[in-house]
Amino acid sequence: FRIMASITFKNVSKTYDKKKFVVRNFNLEIADKEFVVLVGPSGCGKSTTIRMVAGLEEVSSGEIYIGNNFVNNVLPKDRNIAMVFQNYALYPHMSVRENIAFGLKLKKTPKPEIEKKINEAAKTLDIEQYLDRKPSDLSGGQRQRVALGRAMVRDAEVFLLDEPLSNLDAKLRNHMRTEILKLHNMLKKTFIYVTHDQTEAMTMGDKIVLMNHSRIVQVDSPKNIYEKPNSVFVASFIGIPQMNFFNAKILKNENRFALKIGKFMFNLPAEKTTSSLESHLDTEVIVGVRPENIQIKESGFCDDCFSFTALIDFIELTGSELNLHFEFEKSRFIAKVPSINCINRGDKIKFSFSSKHVHIFDKDTEMAIF
Repeated sequence: FRIMASITFKNVSKTYDKKKFVVRNFNLEIADKEFVVLVGPSGCGKSTTIRMVAGLEEVSSGEIYIGNNFVNNVLPKDRNIAMVFQNYALYPHMSVRENIAFGLKLKKTPKPEIEKKINEAAKTLDIEQYLDRKPSDLSGGQRQRVALGRAMVRDAEVFLLDEPLSNLDAKLRNHMRTEILKLHNMLKKTFIYVTHDQTEAMTMGDKIVLMNHSRIVQVDSPKNIYEKPNSVFVASFIGIPQMNFFNAKILKNENRFALKIGKFMFNLPAEKTTSSLESHLDTEVIVGVRPENIQIKESGFCDDCFSFTALIDFIELTGSELNLHFEFEKSRFIAKVPSINCINRGDKIKFSFSSKHVHIFDKDTEMAIF
């Protein structure tokens, strides 16, 4: 029988000196066994949020529940959580075996059980051959595995991971992402994972909680947060390279809504007829289109496409793709195209994108119109 380890935040705030908000009005429901990623720029409050769940930071106001238990005043050791830190937090004078066993010894777990748990964790994480080494003899990836092993043996219901891969190189980060997902599938426990890396957020989370300036700005699945960003901030934070933005005016073209960019105009799809567009008629808006949705124009007609010509002034080769940089109507753009295209700096290229792929935001609030 296991405890349900859902996590509930009700109007949780954290302030220092009752002035500076580090976390403000945080409301969130995390389901039992869910893998939730908190992502956002440095200083947005994500690490403080999971430290409040762990009991390492006091809650200034609001309530945190693990399952049905109100935990604001519960000591960290009594919260049934395991935490993995960015800097591994291993004891340098202890062997790997002793580091993994440390929490179990504090709880006076019988020796045979400690040994069994250490061996199981070491086998799962492929660190059996390092059990008698000191942390200083291990690589960053191996140390992070030891930190995960120490968390695993605790039989916690909630795993809190605070930027656990940010000290690793790119190749190792990719590998460890997979290992952590495997671990979640195997343990079937609730995971909260903090990162500033959007690739980690998009590839790991069942649900993404995007934060900015101490607040939640959007909570959604990775797919929805990418395809339906609710603001300019979300649209620009998620996606590599980031979304292109330009100013345009919403007009009516016969019975269709249309966007006017400089002297160019193109229709929006009929299904995008909404009351929010009606209320923005004849006003300037911010339009966004992702680099991968701007394509090199093929011959033929496309009813809802916008076509234009631009001079390439910079090219980035990323392997299978080219990022083409150019300017159009006083705005900077990047188009992401397959590298099989033979394009050089200074070339004039005809591009197009479908109006089905545009995102429209209010110019004052920067919130999505649709």
